[in-house]
Amino acid sequence: MTRLSVEMLAADAPPPITSAGHAQLGIAVLVGIAVIVLLITKFKLHAFLALTIGSLALGAVAGAPLDKAITSFTSGLGSTVAGVGVLIALGAILGKLLADSGGADQIVDTILAKAGGRAMPWAMVLIASVVGLPLFFEVGIVLLIPVVLMVAKRGNYSLMRIGIPALAGLSVMHGLIPPHPGPLVAIDAVKANLGVTLALGIVVAVPTVIIAGPLFSKVAARWVDVPAPDRMLPQRASEQLERRPGFGPTLATVLLPVVLMLAKALVDIVVDDPADHTQRVFDVIGSPLIALLAAVIVGFFTLGRPAGFTRDRLQQTVEKGLMPIAGILLIVGAGGGFKQTLIDSGVGQMILDISKDWSIPALLLAWLIAVAIRLATGSATVATVSAAGLVAPLAADMSTTHTALLVLAIGAGSLFFSHVNDAGFWLVKEYFGLKVGQTVKTWSLMETIISVVAGGLVLLLSLIV
Repeated sequence: MTRLSVEMLAADAPPPITSAGHAQLGIAVLVGIAVIVLLITKFKLHAFLALTIGSLALGAVAGAPLDKAITSFTSGLGSTVAGVGVLIALGAILGKLLADSGGADQIVDTILAKAGGRAMPWAMVLIASVVGLPLFFEVGIVLLIPVVLMVAKRGNYSLMRIGIPALAGLSVMHGLIPPHPGPLVAIDAVKANLGVTLALGIVVAVPTVIIAGPLFSKVAARWVDVPAPDRMLPQRASEQLERRPGFGPTLATVLLPVVLMLAKALVDIVVDDPADHTQRVFDVIGSPLIALLAAVIVGFFTLGRPAGFTRDRLQQTVEKGLMPIAGILLIVGAGGGFKQTLIDSGVGQMILDISKDWSIPALLLAWLIAVAIRLATGSATVATVSAAGLVAPLAADMSTTHTALLVLAIGAGSLFFSHVNDAGFWLVKEYFGLKVGQTVKTWSLMETIISVVAGGLVLLLSLIV
């Protein structure tokens, strides 16, 4: 986008809902974020409520009329849910179908059967990355923990040697790769190209997960040498089924939306003619909605049917897949409302005006903002949606590739140093039977490595593409 087009867009944009100066807007941002942090960490309020109250606090301190602040919040919430809500729902359905049919177990068992010894950590990171594509982070942990414990016990491995690669694979997918909620919201906020973001995300994710997973696990296993805890393993889905889908069809189903979205991005680059019939076809089949919907429908036949699912069972799987995402949708929506309140109050333009005089690169600024919010709130999703709202104006004059890198910089920053205010911290601690200090040395440090390595790779790519 040219500078002239940016100025034209700015001229057409509605005026801010407040006439506050930069100093007052800066204070308003700090107050709004402080309210969110305090409500989440001190009062243990749900992130949806905290974001709602924080948005209204921001508008009030910025001097915006309450009715206009409410309108900004609700319009942002609505547009965000409209943009990514269906995608999150489809991803949840595909993940639940993968888990209930035994397809995830089939991927796990097939890869583990071909790996052993020194290859086992690499097998675990591969399993987590593939299974983690359609699954939310918490679901992926619950699904893979029994496998991690089983492999560590049977193979007499250090728990960290096996567990860290699995956690790294899940975490990198969660922070960098759509269709996970955080990346989707950031893509929507800065108007990035999803296919390009996905392609560059994979380029960043591969070396990041290798360094933070198999390589770091060697160090983590020496620092925290603990065996798999003696506890009753949760029953795996396939143990309740007479049969389960094959490895090939399962893997193809999981990778189908990724292939379709990447194909669209490739055709857009090669053809670059909106009137071309081929490009128009790929614009449809490679859109996130159609790609994920196709994977779900294909999954009914490649996952559900081989597992012996009846129509009623498929319906139950869909319903169970949708129920847990209500909270996620509300948090994502409220984050979009907070973002819109920031923009309508003039905070986005303020960031744009001030950053012109800074020597700090926009991508590094986005990473630092996401890091600060992540450390304060403990939520990668809250950090992503808040940082995306703050830096969205910086994307106006960026190229397609740099806008995609802006999304990845935000995602990388949102993973920085998970600690005691993050639910994931306690999930890992309890499942692995670790002490708080041991969790910091392993899980928290692993998250920091992911954030720093991914952020560095993003900055490096920005010099190349």
